[in-house]
Amino acid sequence: MLSRTASALYWIGRYVERAEFTARLIEATIRLDALSARPAGRGAWESALLVTAADYDFGATGQDKTPRNVGAYLTLSRENPSSIRSCLDAARSNAKSVRTALSRDAWEAINRSWLGLRDRASTGGSHEMLGVVEPIRAEARGFEGALHRMLRNEAYSFISLGAAIERADNTARLIDVKYHLLLPEGEKVGGLIDRDQWTTILHTVSANTAYRWLYSDGLKPWLVADLLILRRELPRSAAASVDEVVMHLNAISQRTGLLGEADRIARQRQVAIERTSIDSIFGRGLHEYLSEFIIENARLDSAIASQFRFG
Repeated sequence: MLSRTASALYWIGRYVERAEFTARLIEATIRLDALSARPAGRGAWESALLVTAADYDFGATGQDKTPRNVGAYLTLSRENPSSIRSCLDAARSNAKSVRTALSRDAWEAINRSWLGLRDRASTGGSHEMLGVVEPIRAEARGFEGALHRMLRNEAYSFISLGAAIERADNTARLIDVKYHLLLPEGEKVGGLIDRDQWTTILHTVSANTAYRWLYSDGLKPWLVADLLILRRELPRSAAASVDEVVMHLNAISQRTGLLGEADRIARQRQVAIERTSIDSIFGRGLHEYLSEFIIENARLDSAIASQFRFG
């Protein structure tokens, strides 16, 4: 497989995963704003910008951090490289360049998502915004289903590898922002808004039911962190994503014979997370652990690009 083809497939995985996550995040933020006894309002939308690492660039626009402005920036802005529209533009462009490597269903899911936003000029209010992001989530699920029905070849492995790298980064950022930045000033930990926010975090990664299955206690922040970081049963957990990266790198190396720094970093990270407990994470500091995880994930992304000679 040509390096540019591998790169396009890898980034299809990352961009589709990022678009779906942002759609989930917007939906969860809208619901949090609507359901809280005292809506989080400005703080909730600020946190959405922080999770997507878009707070600085949004600030440069000079706009107020209102739900309408932030929602539009995260959904439709062409100036925001991580907006849903920008991600789908990039995913579709990459998909066009490797069209023969994709199944028809996979291509159509990406193309339909792109067509749904192509001519949209505004997200409107909260209700209208939900109407924008829900079809994106549906098409992302369609793409995931199409991917699982693809031939287990290099194309499948590179797309899945990109998605796993992106998922690990998104989950870590989501937990970190909630733990440190989201609770409004003056609100107590364990209060109604705090519980609503942790429930929203679980909703963002479709883990509410999983939490109730795995933990008999009520909603506890450290147990939510345990679920989203260490529980491999949850597909969107950091540990599950770490395992997926190793699995897909192994599959690629078996077909290509290419082994390198990316494989070493991925296996080292897998061993480290297997030996980690939630007590040790909180003992050293959750923020510190997640920051190191995000940095390591970025280092692994760079190693993958170098090992497979992405342009």
